[in-house]
Amino acid sequence: MRIISGTCKGRRLIPLKGMSIRPTSDKVRESIFNIIGQRVCGADVLDLFAGTGAFGIECLSRGANKALFVDIAKSSCDVIKQNIELCKFTSNSVVLQYDLLKILSSISNIFSKYSFNIIFMDPPYEMGFVEKILKNREFLQFFAKDTINKQDIREDDLCEDSIIILEHSIKEKIPDKLEMLDIYDQRQYGKTLISFLRSS
Repeated sequence: MRIISGTCKGRRLIPLKGMSIRPTSDKVRESIFNIIGQRVCGADVLDLFAGTGAFGIECLSRGANKALFVDIAKSSCDVIKQNIELCKFTSNSVVLQYDLLKILSSISNIFSKYSFNIIFMDPPYEMGFVEKILKNREFLQFFAKDTINKQDIREDDLCEDSIIILEHSIKEKIPDKLEMLDIYDQRQYGKTLISFLRSS
């Protein structure tokens, strides 16, 4: 696993050990960044189910302003911190250990001092996380708040409305008639589906 582009291009990240770990491949990650393009420059990024932190660190390498990493496992958080130090991004990174499903009902309070342009989620496949998160009203209101905040405080056009990038199994469909969200793009890579969502 390596950083694909930017100031840390080619830097190999410390991997997570264990058969249950399913990191986003370099090919899929590169495709995501080709799609979102200049949105990354100057963005504030939230990397949920962060694993090794590869997505958020790639954003920082490509010019993101800051990244917040959230994962349930201490082992993952430790590896993320090591990778952040390896890439010298400690000053604009925050790592938090949380069980996302347990904090959904209070996510606005927990992250009250943050707002984000890009939210990336790579939950475990086919375990119901996608529906639970995208149908959670508190999470949707938190995301909508970020969209409004960013429109209000940004003086340039580098970062548009906030977006959610969701990596999930092709067997785990996005719920129909999502409240507050629209799917504006989807790409399939083998058994993986990348869905791009924005505020409706």
